[in-house]
Amino acid sequence: MRVTLTGASGLIGSRVAAALRERGDEVTVLSRSGGRAGVVRWANTKAEPPPAVAITGRDAVINLMGENVAQRWTDVAKREIRESRELGTRQLVEGIRRLPASERPAVLVSMSAIGFYGARGDEPVDESAPAGDDFLASVVESWEREALAAEELGVRVAVARTGVVLAEGGGALDKMLPPFKLGVGGPVAGGRQYVPWVHLDDVVGALLFLADNDATSGAYNVTAPEPVTNKELSKALGRVLRRPAVAPVPAFALKLLYGEMGSIVTTGVRAVPKRLSEAGYEFRQQDLQDALAQTTRRA
Repeated sequence: MRVTLTGASGLIGSRVAAALRERGDEVTVLSRSGGRAGVVRWANTKAEPPPAVAITGRDAVINLMGENVAQRWTDVAKREIRESRELGTRQLVEGIRRLPASERPAVLVSMSAIGFYGARGDEPVDESAPAGDDFLASVVESWEREALAAEELGVRVAVARTGVVLAEGGGALDKMLPPFKLGVGGPVAGGRQYVPWVHLDDVVGALLFLADNDATSGAYNVTAPEPVTNKELSKALGRVLRRPAVAPVPAFALKLLYGEMGSIVTTGVRAVPKRLSEAGYEFRQQDLQDALAQTTRRA
């Protein structure tokens, strides 16, 4: 396949690029800085479409760009979180629109997030659930809407509502590991909220699966089949690290540290990958403790 990728420098994007190349695909990276082989410069992602040469005649475009959500949500940060996704994806689709129909990519796989649903308590949530009403839900809803506009151009579109990614050297574990290694880790805000976790291997696997399979379109929850509570996650991580996991972290401490963004951790959603499983995707990491052991390189 000939694949164009945005967001290739990030945790997920770098692994997706490597996986594509390992299986023999031709990868073109869209980046704000060019000058390297296989990289096309797209300087202003919010205000102009990507260069046509980067997307013409591609079998697939995988769109992973977006400002990091895991930061204090100042007004400036919130604007960048929204615009990097909404305007960037709009310009990407506009670039596709300007191509002759015969030269448009066959499929657009666009990153999305479980934040689409907002806080949902302990009720299992599949892709049929409506959007939530908080800041992140509104961002994700508009992000998906911009991507799905490519369907009007005859392009198959799949959006990957990704959960809490477990990965070595980044993601949620990057912030969880230090206190746990010191023996002061534990459940957050009572620990009853659900964590829709997913291993990075399955994020990469699901994105490629959606790109490859012509029968897939629309929204897909990219989460492990069995979500767990924050308390269960803390216990599993403590067992893997052979450290206690009983020191509670009060909700107000997260609010002091992260402000509004802390609500991502103190609330949760019991998301399940109904459509992805029905489509035939086989998860590589289904057991939480095994996934944590693999991620932290502890057998």
